[in-house]
Amino acid sequence: MTGDAMLIGYARVSTTTQNLDGQIDQLARAGCERIFQEVASGAKADRSTLKETLEFCRTGDTFVCLSLSRVARSVSHLIKIVTDFEKRGVGFKSLTEAIDTTTPTGKMLFTVMAACAQLERDTLIERTNIGLAAARSRGRVGGRPRKMTDQQISGAKAMFKVGTPAIDIAAAFGISVPTLYRTLPASQR
Repeated sequence: MTGDAMLIGYARVSTTTQNLDGQIDQLARAGCERIFQEVASGAKADRSTLKETLEFCRTGDTFVCLSLSRVARSVSHLIKIVTDFEKRGVGFKSLTEAIDTTTPTGKMLFTVMAACAQLERDTLIERTNIGLAAARSRGRVGGRPRKMTDQQISGAKAMFKVGTPAIDIAAAFGISVPTLYRTLPASQR
């Protein structure tokens, strides 16, 4: 570590019946000068202490966790965090998985992990697009079903032309005013 750079620890358990002591002890042994503690489900997207910890890290600091599962909800979430750290000059270290992006080997390992995650995303997108194309070729279209038939749309247009208020038109067809405006934008009325 150089200058004012710090090792900043993050410990998390999912429920109040679990104990943070083991994680805190290991983070302290690893040299963490500041350890943030949180009790929150790992599935939660909005974990306030994690957000605070990520924002606390400054250039030269290293974020330290016991395990990747304590920090990220998914590989893509982890990649987002570490990519942000990389841009800000912050290191990332996981004690259990022995990942340390402040070392050349750690950077390489993380790059391989990120490439695998990108391959997984690209493969999923490719399979989805193949499935959608096959469905379209068979006459099936994805998405929500339309709320109004062509005949109802024509009737709504006619009602607009004679000055019927949108709220009355929507009520007549059993839809909301926003749905009416999405179905019939001003350019089509």
